[in-house]
Amino acid sequence: MDSKEQLNLVKRIKAISETGLVYATDLYARERYEELKQISLKLMAYMADSPIEVLQDFFMPEEDYPTPKVDVRGFVLNDRDEILMAKESIDSKWTIPGGWADIGNTPSEIANKEIEEETGIKTEVVRLLAVYDKQVHPHPPEPYYIYKLIFLCRITGGGLKAGFDMLGADFFPLDNLPELSEDRILESQLKHLFQLTKASESEVYFD
Repeated sequence: MDSKEQLNLVKRIKAISETGLVYATDLYARERYEELKQISLKLMAYMADSPIEVLQDFFMPEEDYPTPKVDVRGFVLNDRDEILMAKESIDSKWTIPGGWADIGNTPSEIANKEIEEETGIKTEVVRLLAVYDKQVHPHPPEPYYIYKLIFLCRITGGGLKAGFDMLGADFFPLDNLPELSEDRILESQLKHLFQLTKASESEVYFD
């Protein structure tokens, strides 16, 4: 069993404990679920080589059934079939624009908003290209369980301008990509998304 599979099992233990804390009314059961949660955090801290206090501060207390987080991103091509990308300030690497889903906005609204905020390019959503379960793809390990929604978007206006929390914005050909922020996007996914945009049928990939 590799480290990624081990981490996914620990995430599952944590999710089960938090579900129990949401629904359990018996005091004894709640104490056992809380103990199980603390064990999962200790295991995560050990695997990440970080103090447990860091992880405790990292996670918000669960008050409802724990579910995956949703990452929404836009795949944008210019008239030369180059991919619109933004340079992250966190790791100084590149990704297609996007971010966490916001309550109160539809997925397509989030995609358009994130693209404009991060790159200065105005867009409209054409269709959904893919729903990636992040654990199925070789991203670096992380505490959250994440679904990624990737929309194909069409340029409607604006101009390249890096957002306030970005280090750059530019278009890149698929055969000459910059160093990628693999927490957010993988080269294999960019190639896959490009193929989906060129497919004769409007296929939506899932998982």
